[in-house]
Amino acid sequence: MSDLAALLAQYDVLGAFWVTIQLTLWGGLGALVIGTVVAVCRVSPVGVLQKFGAGYVTALRNTPLTLIVALCSLGISNTLRITLAAGDSPTFIVDNGFRWGVVGLAIYHATFVAEALRSGINTVPIGQAEAARSIGLSFGPTLRHVVLPQAFRGAVAPLGNTLIALTKNTTVVATVGVAEAAYLMRNMIEFNPSQLYWVFAIIATGFVILTLPVGVLFTWLSNRLSVQR
Repeated sequence: MSDLAALLAQYDVLGAFWVTIQLTLWGGLGALVIGTVVAVCRVSPVGVLQKFGAGYVTALRNTPLTLIVALCSLGISNTLRITLAAGDSPTFIVDNGFRWGVVGLAIYHATFVAEALRSGINTVPIGQAEAARSIGLSFGPTLRHVVLPQAFRGAVAPLGNTLIALTKNTTVVATVGVAEAAYLMRNMIEFNPSQLYWVFAIIATGFVILTLPVGVLFTWLSNRLSVQR
């Protein structure tokens, strides 16, 4: 236990997991917004939008997340000099890497959000959309007031799974220097190779603490908000 206490005293474990939590929250919010737009495109009556939605999901979902994050941080940021943080800030490199990491996580996981919402949309009886159109609602209001509210309720469980996957996938941004949990683990292993088992135990316990309540919460929400047909 003294070895464990020494590791916890030497490294800012809570700070690293706080970065992981921020990546999860911002990445999840971005993925929800982008994924909703893509899902609407996929069910749109406009052929061009349908093809765009299908192409986005097919291309991004089958591209490794590491490649997407590297493209955002190293390609767009370092090569093209497109930044998301003020260049005169003392934490410019850290902030810019963090923000581009969020972008990479968001655009990748948006594909899974879009598919989850599309599956939720498919559970809504077609008669409800037809009834909405019969009273004069166009595609947009029908989707907004009738279809999407039920689709979100039906997609709670897969959306929860996507959030859990996003939490674990935040480890990928360590490859571009963002100091989250996996980045800390690499440093801990490098400088404390004899404490390998304690290092893995600390990081694994941290991710269990982050993901287990999310799974329980979304399971409860799925049962609570399920639409009775």
